[in-house]
Amino acid sequence: MKTILAEKQTIRSQIAICLALTVASCLSSPTVRADDFTRIGPGGGGAMYHATISPHDPSEALVACDMTGAYITHDGGHSWRMFNLRSPVKFFVFDPVQPHTIYAGTVGLWRSTNDGQSWKLLWPIPSTIRGISMGSDHADEAIVSNRDFMGQIVALAIDPADSNMLVAGAVKAGNAAIFLSRDEGGTWVKAHDLPEVPLRIWIDPHTDKSDRDIFVVGKSTVTVRIHGVWQNRPAPKDAAFTDISAGFSSHSATLYATSSGGILVSRDGGASWTSSSLPGRGATVRAIATSLTHPESAYASYSELQLDGKTWMGVARTRDGGRTWSLVWKEDKTASPNIHDAWISKEIGVDWAENPLGLGVADQDPELCYGTDYGRTMITTDGGAIWSGAYSKKVPGGDWTSTGLDVTTNYGYLFDPFDPNRRFIPTTDIGLFRSEDKGRSWTRSVTGVPEEWSNTTYWITFDPAVRGRMWGVMSGTHDLPRPKMWRKTPVSNYRGGVCSSVDGGRTWKASNAGMPETAPTHILLDPSSPAGRRTLWVAAMGRGVYKSTDDGVTWTLKNRGIVQNEPLAWRLARAENGTLYVVIARRSEDGSIHASGDGALYKSTDGAESWTPVELPAEVNGPNGLAVDPLDPDRLYLAAWTRSVGLRGVGGGIFLSTNGGKSWENVLQRDQHVYDVTIDPRDANMLYASGFESSAWRSTDKGTHWTRIPGFNFKWGHRVMPDPEDPGMVYVTTFGGGVWHGPSSGDQAKPDIATPELEPGR
Repeated sequence: MKTILAEKQTIRSQIAICLALTVASCLSSPTVRADDFTRIGPGGGGAMYHATISPHDPSEALVACDMTGAYITHDGGHSWRMFNLRSPVKFFVFDPVQPHTIYAGTVGLWRSTNDGQSWKLLWPIPSTIRGISMGSDHADEAIVSNRDFMGQIVALAIDPADSNMLVAGAVKAGNAAIFLSRDEGGTWVKAHDLPEVPLRIWIDPHTDKSDRDIFVVGKSTVTVRIHGVWQNRPAPKDAAFTDISAGFSSHSATLYATSSGGILVSRDGGASWTSSSLPGRGATVRAIATSLTHPESAYASYSELQLDGKTWMGVARTRDGGRTWSLVWKEDKTASPNIHDAWISKEIGVDWAENPLGLGVADQDPELCYGTDYGRTMITTDGGAIWSGAYSKKVPGGDWTSTGLDVTTNYGYLFDPFDPNRRFIPTTDIGLFRSEDKGRSWTRSVTGVPEEWSNTTYWITFDPAVRGRMWGVMSGTHDLPRPKMWRKTPVSNYRGGVCSSVDGGRTWKASNAGMPETAPTHILLDPSSPAGRRTLWVAAMGRGVYKSTDDGVTWTLKNRGIVQNEPLAWRLARAENGTLYVVIARRSEDGSIHASGDGALYKSTDGAESWTPVELPAEVNGPNGLAVDPLDPDRLYLAAWTRSVGLRGVGGGIFLSTNGGKSWENVLQRDQHVYDVTIDPRDANMLYASGFESSAWRSTDKGTHWTRIPGFNFKWGHRVMPDPEDPGMVYVTTFGGGVWHGPSSGDQAKPDIATPELEPGR
């Protein structure tokens, strides 16, 4: 017995070594986003942050989002290219000397030396990496290194005259410190302990090159190195900084900060502070930014400002160091004539995206400012006189199309069977979008949907014999089936229902008699049922399965045999012989199994009148999607979400059953967070899959073997759907990265950021 255990431990050690070497190779190789894929949709739609403008070229700028994507423009925001570094970017820094070198901070520190075309991991040192931990319900990543004495780098500055000199703020086990590198990040030495986590770092360009003054700001302290001596300068009493920015003149360092009490300004590098007030009263100030070389100029994002009997939001501008402010962006519920927005203000409302979450001002031009909010990037080039949306543009003769700034979560790319020009994208936060020109442009398509249901459309289905007849499942609860959505909100509080349309999705009406408010996430139609009296089924999170036999007019709960309390019915599937399946999502997220939080799979052979359990594969309790071979009802493909055990978890991947679920084989274990499996309707041998590990997958032999789809590398993928107009192309829907359209096969050797996996044959 001891010999067997020793052999198993040796094998595990060998696998761990192989995995570590592969991960290190993956992260140290040049990471290039293959440009074979394009993004499709209206653009925008999600939160954007960290607008950073190149000090060398004001037409080049970077923006990050909260959904792992990052974006770069080389033409002043008219078009953007996405790149992906596996985790949300926390900061960007342009090298002040080398015009093509950029740094980006995620869970690691990355550097590009070719304007963002390719990236290499700088810290942790790739050769020290032993794995990537993927935890939480979003497979968030942490790089595990054998030699990580700094921890995570959370702020960075580069000497204004020496690219070799880097100053980093890092945090490890709750302890923060400043580290210095004199060889472009090759080696680091600790310079000073910090009292708190740093928010930003600046180096005064006007000080002695051999002994620069450094400013490090946390929430309550400005730590400075002046003439080589470190000291802490506390924030004003009862003021915690929520955002901060710095600019330098030849004689002083000016700091602007926001706090719950408003705007604070220091003209002596944080030694003393004064309050600075906007016109009116009661304003809440969210973000602030100044120009590095023009500290007399700054912008502040505000809301709740009471003035002239109204409540305003927008951006204020100072040109005199915070002594006075003018409201250069000022909106209430109506659009301001100087705000030239794209579709969001027009389709959802002026205040939907709110006032900017972040601001970025050009070092060399105080008139150039970017503002990023919950759905947009807005730009002014004239000091705030005019603001223009940079995320979307109007198509001549059509509606709206993306400029490349896509931050939408979407669940499918669906074609109207009667009109090849009409397509749909069901999304989160912005509802359903429709195109009438083959996806060239898009318009929001929620007319008639109850307002409280319009946040998310999870799926739509079409009547196969009646032109314009369709049904959709809409909800005010987004991001399902991630457990974060029921951690604090009971599923019984979810709102939503079924809507129907008879005009191809132009207008809708609620059609949920018998179905209480819920979060319906999938709808399936029985094509053998008669037109006008269609049978439909709905998966409703927290309630179970509903059935309609009268074209979706009335609904009845059909849960007989389902044992879970408040079953999280997530996805449905139907075999050609009529067997129906329902996937019950997992409640738990702690890595446990064989407990009340397990997910489940059920089948019905009587149209959902009764259900029997299908045993899941061993170690699996997170079923996420199911596909049934159209030519063989016993051939099932199960997409599974890993349990949080070890670095990357267990029990995830794709599982194949050839006997109707009596037994299973794991056919894709390289990816442990698989969202769904799709079968090409033209060829049952061709399968596709995607998940939350920066990869999409393709199989040409009924799921026996899988290869990565080159060029797709967005961290959070949802579903791969074959292009019905071109068998060589696919659409990939994502959790926060828009819809991708590109080839299903290509050059496997193209370097990009891929899922870490074992070496072939190991």
